[in-house]
Amino acid sequence: MEKNVTICAISTPIGNGGISVVRMSGNESKAILQKISNVCTDKMEERKMYLSTIKTKNFNEQALVVWFKAPHSYTGEDMVEIQCHGGIVIANGILDALIENGATLAEAGEFSKRAFLNGKMSLDRAEGVIDMINAQSAEAVKAGYNLLSGKLKERVSQIQSKLTDCQAKLEVALDYPEEDIEYSTTQEIKQEIENALKSIDELLKTTATGRIVKNGINVLILGKPNAGKSSLLNALLGYNRAIVTDIAGTTRDIVEDTFVYKNIAFNITDTAGIREANNIVERIGIEKAEECVKSADIILVVLDGSKPIDEQDEKILSLVKDKVVLYVVNKIDLPKKMTSTFDRMIGVSALRQEKMNELKEQIYNLVVDKNILNSDLIITNTRHENALKKAKQNLIKASSEIELGSTLDLVATFVKSAWLALGEITGQNSNEEIINTIFSKFCLGK
Repeated sequence: MEKNVTICAISTPIGNGGISVVRMSGNESKAILQKISNVCTDKMEERKMYLSTIKTKNFNEQALVVWFKAPHSYTGEDMVEIQCHGGIVIANGILDALIENGATLAEAGEFSKRAFLNGKMSLDRAEGVIDMINAQSAEAVKAGYNLLSGKLKERVSQIQSKLTDCQAKLEVALDYPEEDIEYSTTQEIKQEIENALKSIDELLKTTATGRIVKNGINVLILGKPNAGKSSLLNALLGYNRAIVTDIAGTTRDIVEDTFVYKNIAFNITDTAGIREANNIVERIGIEKAEECVKSADIILVVLDGSKPIDEQDEKILSLVKDKVVLYVVNKIDLPKKMTSTFDRMIGVSALRQEKMNELKEQIYNLVVDKNILNSDLIITNTRHENALKKAKQNLIKASSEIELGSTLDLVATFVKSAWLALGEITGQNSNEEIINTIFSKFCLGK
């Protein structure tokens, strides 16, 4: 990326709408705007909208234009935004006019990348932007906003500050080796390391809930044929997503969809009934179902309450013995013949859509830690989790070396490595490959 190049892109989704937004960023933004519009750019005031005629190769367009003066813009550079009538032909025409007059089409995430490189946001805050854009639920939006607002950066900076104090004391001891460092000073360093470890652990405790907030709860429906799995899927979704018949083995492939409950996305998967397969197609479907067990956050084992537990049910129970399971006894509208009981069990009628909210509530309570969910900062990003774990490992080593009476230069090395690991979160210490990977996930206009 050449910093002096003026870039442009369409920032709104493709398709018809009320408005489309085309953006430019770079030193030549105003000059290029002047070439394609009737607005006098020399007299433009920043952050003020102007009605302008935009001239393209094939048509003219009336649009609103606004100028953001560097460094008071999203990218930290001069920026221009053009708000035109919605429609891909109009937006593309304006984009082509900008390119013909000296702008370059932006790469994916290049606007946000420039914001990072120009010191307008840290790397974790930039990731908050993409998390908000990709959010499937209100809780995911909230988590993304907390990142964008700098809450993680603030917490990381606090931990780094503790480690900086440690490093300062270690440096004094290393610079004056003729002076025996007092035992009390060594213990102070150890205590500061322990305090930093405690802060890191508090963040790491949120990662399981964070993954659920960001990615949703993976719910797997498992059971024998005709237990009512597809009916249950439809009832949970509130519409007919899966085909339902009385014929055993109707569902042969994976059926997936998502619903939202209490601002959390539930990624629900219906599977083929588990039994001895009658043909190769059915066998493949059953194998897929068994494979899905591994990635599920919670498994709904659907049991037919109108029949006793049989060998097919027993086989399914053995598949899920080490997983988080909720046993759903279906067909409570029929005479009950199942007498078995389980620790976590709920009776429903999928056909009549009875007890669906109660079922959703039980799923939610089994998987979601509400105390963590209500906290102001949740770790949702695997990259952040890995950096925290790396910092933790180095601090554990530093603390151990103090206990063993090792040389302080070795302790200092581990403390510094922990500080650098934390810096990977905010971008203080991240290589170009990581930075490029992060911003490649953005759309062209962001």
